[in-house]
Amino acid sequence: MEELEINRAFTLLESGPVVLVTTNDGKKDNIMTISWTMVLDFTPVFAITTGEWNYSFTALRKTKECVISIPTVDMLDKVVGIGTCSGADTDKFAKFKLTPVRGRTVKAPLIKECLANIECNVVDIIKKHNIVVLEAGAAYFDTERKEKRAIHAVGDGTFIVDGRKLDRKELMASKLPGGL
Repeated sequence: MEELEINRAFTLLESGPVVLVTTNDGKKDNIMTISWTMVLDFTPVFAITTGEWNYSFTALRKTKECVISIPTVDMLDKVVGIGTCSGADTDKFAKFKLTPVRGRTVKAPLIKECLANIECNVVDIIKKHNIVVLEAGAAYFDTERKEKRAIHAVGDGTFIVDGRKLDRKELMASKLPGGL
């Protein structure tokens, strides 16, 4: 094995799905790209990492709600574009031709073009590490969407695309919650 530079170690673990997080500050909708996400156990509780550097963070902190939207590989250029401009001076829904859809439990919009959307409420913000803990209130999945492959950021400007799905449910049955 070759030693990896320690400042690149995060690229070994950062391959979770890239998501789009929408907010509404009471006046306008916005979208931010987030590549740092975490699932907390088999519950509808998730975490993202963001902070003051993201324009949407103020709305997220104020309203305590957002939507996590899961884009697919055909949306990669839009996802990167959203992450490289600011909602302070850009209407990202208009610029990237995305359709906001009103949800059931939050004011932040779902994104119609995404494979899935999860309406969330903020339950905690761990300021020291910029971790926002979210609890889902509703979730939606577009079963008719042909492209279903999620994208994963490596952290160095490259991405990995989901591949084959391997089924080991039978082997893991004793560890999975009922109904999965």
